[in-house]
Amino acid sequence: MSTQTGRKRPTRKSLIFERWPRFAARHPKAVLGATFAVLLLFGALFMVGRGTFGYEGFRLPGTESQELFDMLEDRFPSASGDQATVAVRATAGISDTQVISRMDALVDDLRGLPDVVGVASPYETPAAISADGTIARLTVQYAHRVSEIEDASIYELIDVVEQHSTDGFTVEVGGQVVESVEGEASGRSELIGAAAATIILLIAFGSVVAMGLPLVTALIALASGFFLVSVGASFFNMASFTVQFSAMIGIGVGIDYSLLMVTRFRESLEKGFSIDDAIVRASSTAGRAVLFAGGTVVVALLGLWAANISFVGYVGTAAALVVAFAVIAALFVLPAMLKLTGTYIDRWKLPGYSGPVGESQTGVGYRLSRLVQRFPVLGLVVSLAILLLLAAPVLDLQLGTSDAGNNPESYASRKAYDLLAEGFGPGFNGPLLVGVQIEDEAAIEGVRQMALAAAQADNVAGVSPPAFNEDMSAAVVTVIPASAPQDAETVELVHNLRETVDAPFAGTDSQAFVGGMTAVFVDVGDKIEAGLPLFFAAVIGISFLLLMMVFRSVVVPLKAAIMNLLSIGASYGVLVAVFQWGWMGGILNVQREGPIESFMPMMLFAVLFGLSMDYEVFLVTRIREEYLQTGDNSEAVARGLSVTTRLISAAAAIMIAVFMSFAMSDQRVVKEFGMGLAVAVFLDATLVRLILVPSLMQIMGDANWWFPKWLSRIVPRIAVDEVVSPVPGQAPAVIGE
Repeated sequence: MSTQTGRKRPTRKSLIFERWPRFAARHPKAVLGATFAVLLLFGALFMVGRGTFGYEGFRLPGTESQELFDMLEDRFPSASGDQATVAVRATAGISDTQVISRMDALVDDLRGLPDVVGVASPYETPAAISADGTIARLTVQYAHRVSEIEDASIYELIDVVEQHSTDGFTVEVGGQVVESVEGEASGRSELIGAAAATIILLIAFGSVVAMGLPLVTALIALASGFFLVSVGASFFNMASFTVQFSAMIGIGVGIDYSLLMVTRFRESLEKGFSIDDAIVRASSTAGRAVLFAGGTVVVALLGLWAANISFVGYVGTAAALVVAFAVIAALFVLPAMLKLTGTYIDRWKLPGYSGPVGESQTGVGYRLSRLVQRFPVLGLVVSLAILLLLAAPVLDLQLGTSDAGNNPESYASRKAYDLLAEGFGPGFNGPLLVGVQIEDEAAIEGVRQMALAAAQADNVAGVSPPAFNEDMSAAVVTVIPASAPQDAETVELVHNLRETVDAPFAGTDSQAFVGGMTAVFVDVGDKIEAGLPLFFAAVIGISFLLLMMVFRSVVVPLKAAIMNLLSIGASYGVLVAVFQWGWMGGILNVQREGPIESFMPMMLFAVLFGLSMDYEVFLVTRIREEYLQTGDNSEAVARGLSVTTRLISAAAAIMIAVFMSFAMSDQRVVKEFGMGLAVAVFLDATLVRLILVPSLMQIMGDANWWFPKWLSRIVPRIAVDEVVSPVPGQAPAVIGE
């Protein structure tokens, strides 16, 4: 590019990409001091205002389960709260005299617990004793939903159960109330992921000092996000896995964004730039890519609000906040750290390390690209075949919600689940609640008819007698499915009951609703499935437009969208094989096969499309630089791949290590997130970027950069790589003219 081209641009300096980096370079200690002060402020807010996580209290506007809850809260408050289920095994038999005495004592202690409004004794409840007479179940009714119950009250429940459990009289407690306080302590997966990232960074940079910068920057972003998200939990009902999900994304992108900046800074120093100029150059090139890539991830995560389900939106918002802090730390804090580090960035090298920092025509990436470009059709066919093979299990995808039977065997909820399933069948772990809003006396008899009809329905193991409130304006009936809560048959039963329970009240103002926690998650799945096509189309469409603005091409964004869909589809297929079919489940300690969480495809799609955009921008930006300078598409692809192979491989390896550390979590939903993200990033950074991209770009040739003039006039321009100075002292050339 000529200097004449560069003069066409306005001379006004960019605040973010030039003026701020120079300011940070002149006043690094002040910038870092301000950063530390902000962290202290966020930490103070965290100490005084942190909340607890748990999505059991979320609302689902427009669903039948929400209508039931609202009706019960208004007319039958004692039945509107959540329940815990206590299972008792007595080797002497539940009817034994001593066992009866111990059972009565247990019931009395449970009734005395905070927030408990009722306990149903097995001797007073039909079908509460197993057929062999050795297992009984007790229902503990709380006045509130789980999100409104103090953890201390739940721990008192667990303590009472443990005190009464002895040899010959085993007592276990489960249900949503207990599951809300179970789970591994946060921090274990984060530490494992950070340790793995440290090793990878050390190998990638070969320098202890260079390795430390991305870690510190990511830690600043992660701490800031964690503090604010925890404060937000005081005001909003956030899912129990919000912290792990946000940390998983935050660690990965926080390190990757800083990795890109540090790499550009080292390249510039190697070419002879001064420290200040190298900082500005890193911000003007890599910084733009970071802002664009991070902004894309944030937009995709905020798009989860399209599901119109609060806990899904809050999880996306929390993760988006952490990603935003990762971008802010890379753009505004890292320049000051680079100034203080300066030429010492390559100090404390690994013994024998001699890897190149800058561009190379002899590296692995260049040679691999040339090899693929010699046989582009073969590379295309083989890589597509592998991706489609991995994606094939998606055809058997079953969305739903895993139940306590998927929890680790050490959990109290799992022990209670197994005991209840043994004594009464799996459906007792996911009862359905049918509530009736009674507007006239005739509906009272209709409630009884409805209960009898429900008992005759397919896949129903039992129905409780109707329970009425004091003024007979509402009634509830408990329906026990014959299948487990996560089974497809239970989902079908919920839909069938909703079509039939209203029959006795036809032509009246009375109305029946089917709800309960099992039905709630059925509604969650239905809402998400209904919104998936629109969400997918919106994310793909926005990504296509953004890439078109950046690369001034129609083919490049179209190729990126298709390849992203292939890698995401392959990750979905692996999830089905591992978690739904049980393949290699033992390696990940998957306790039991079950459906994929209904919100998983939407969340994974948002994150993965954003992360794939990162690699697309990093790689194609460098290819485009080379193409605009040489006009040779083949050479541009090879050199672009050569320059970015080390960077993308290191970035992907870090993310894979971080995500796989979360795949070892006790929580099934966190395992699914970790595995899905790790597989997709691995495929995207290897099969897609190293084989599919050079194959397709070689086949397309100059058509890669086809962009009609009429479209160029309409589509705005986004500059990701505004300033490129080949050698110190030369006027900057503008890429894209």
